[in-house]
Amino acid sequence: QVQLVESGGGLVQPGGSLRLSCTASGVSLSGNTVNWFRQAPEKERELVVNLGYTADSTSYADSVKGRFTISRDSAKNAVYLQMNNLKSEDTGVYFCNVYVFTTDWDAYWGQGTQVTVSL
Repeated sequence: QVQLVESGGGLVQPGGSLRLSCTASGVSLSGNTVNWFRQAPEKERELVVNLGYTADSTSYADSVKGRFTISRDSAKNAVYLQMNNLKSEDTGVYFCNVYVFTTDWDAYWGQGTQVTVSL
């Protein structure tokens, strides 16, 4: 029914850039709240950016403001995370998720994509 798939991760040097993609089936990423999370080794999962069901309600973590940008492509039912000026502290597994309200809130998660920032 509902499936989210992240892609675009990899190894990049400090100061480099990556663009992560999240494609969905069985749920609309245009009409629902979408988030990017990340989890570094031996650390708790951290909210990177929240995108409301409309594009004018975006909220970024302080650690990524000015460097990361989230966007939607409704025609492809996808969301993207453009990451610039990457730092070693950005290393981790990045997950997209979507919250859907029917009779109550339901959360769906992708499998994650690894981002490694290192020389």
